[in-house]
Amino acid sequence: MNPAQKALWYIESHLGAPLTLDEIAAVAGVSRFHLVRAFAEATGFSVMRYVRARRLSEAARELAAGAPDILSLALDADYGSHEAFTRAFRDHFGVTPETVRATTCLTTLNLQEPITMISTALDHIDPPRIATGKAFLVAGIGERYNHGNGSDAGIPNQWQSFHQQCAHIPRQVGNVAYGVCCNGDDAGNFDYIAGVEVADFSDLPREFARVRIPEQKYVVFTHADHISTIRRTVNTIWNRWLPQSGMNVADAPNFERYDEKFDASTGNGGLEIWVPVKE
Repeated sequence: MNPAQKALWYIESHLGAPLTLDEIAAVAGVSRFHLVRAFAEATGFSVMRYVRARRLSEAARELAAGAPDILSLALDADYGSHEAFTRAFRDHFGVTPETVRATTCLTTLNLQEPITMISTALDHIDPPRIATGKAFLVAGIGERYNHGNGSDAGIPNQWQSFHQQCAHIPRQVGNVAYGVCCNGDDAGNFDYIAGVEVADFSDLPREFARVRIPEQKYVVFTHADHISTIRRTVNTIWNRWLPQSGMNVADAPNFERYDEKFDASTGNGGLEIWVPVKE
């Protein structure tokens, strides 16, 4: 099983027990940073968002069946009080636990069913090369996303904005474009910057995002197909190739590199995916 599959198995088999991201990552055999990315690529959820959605969905089922003690449900779902549970339940479903218990109706609730992992990873991925990347600066259009919410549509729109504004980025170096994932957190949130290398940030207008890429060892993969299929390649990297490689992912920016062969108007031409690894 890949890390996401191991994590799903552990979550579903320990749903009624306290769960932490460290604990789930240990079972999956990867770092917290690695698991957050791998799980999101495979499922569309951050790890703990999925845990929360599953627990609240199971609690909703018990309420509809007439569970008399909401506090017990709250504690079973790892909430410390009736109030905290009610707030989370209302935020998630739009109704209170009392309403679900009174109406015994689940049809209007967006319940999260257990995810059965069907791997969409590629059957084959070309072996990567190892490279030591120089330190450099990237400036461009930045947005914050969650791996499971909005990035599939938002990032292509972000690139469209980048191509409309890239001529206005001062001190640009070369013609290579970069899609940088950085500043990730345990909830699966991350910054994505569609940008170019710049000599420095001194003249950069405030509306442009910026990120410093450190000198770093990378495994570099080639995605030769259309840009629309990049998700499968990324999923294969994080959930198959990296776990089998024995390499440890570094907590550093990872990025796509688009050189002059990439055609932004058609999505053809291919790109490289640079994943930072530890020595």
